[in-house]
Amino acid sequence: MKTVETVNQYMKIYSSPPERVRVASRALIIRDGKILLTFEKNTGVYMSPGGGAESGETLEECCIRELKEESGYVVRPFEHFITINEYSYETLYVSNYFLCEIESECERSLTKTEVEHGVMPVWIDIDEAFEIFSTYPTKAQDHMSLYLREYTVLSRMKENRNA
Repeated sequence: MKTVETVNQYMKIYSSPPERVRVASRALIIRDGKILLTFEKNTGVYMSPGGGAESGETLEECCIRELKEESGYVVRPFEHFITINEYSYETLYVSNYFLCEIESECERSLTKTEVEHGVMPVWIDIDEAFEIFSTYPTKAQDHMSLYLREYTVLSRMKENRNA
């Protein structure tokens, strides 16, 4: 069994131990030199598609469900690539990233908040995604951690490709 790398990232403000823990699964899908991201057109925020695990759900099941809901793609996770532990304010965010293949398409099913934010799937050139996420030092506190997380994951993917 492959050992999954775990990276701990701390923001300037956090409580120890964290008051809350949020576990999520996210998908990494690359096709023709582009990566699938979600874009919130009303907030201008990009991120890997995925979200919080529901009670009794495996990490893989969470990844599959979240991708259907947010992107309209039915995926097959084939490798747990990396886990990022983000400590931000009073919460520990545990984001599990899976390399996935698209098997088919389906109807999206967005939450009220996702509709309000204008969530939509977008295919972005990998180099452009690096550029987008490298701006994390200029972001507000709540988006800085998210962009640093995404930048770290893309960096690890690049390192693995070059190894």
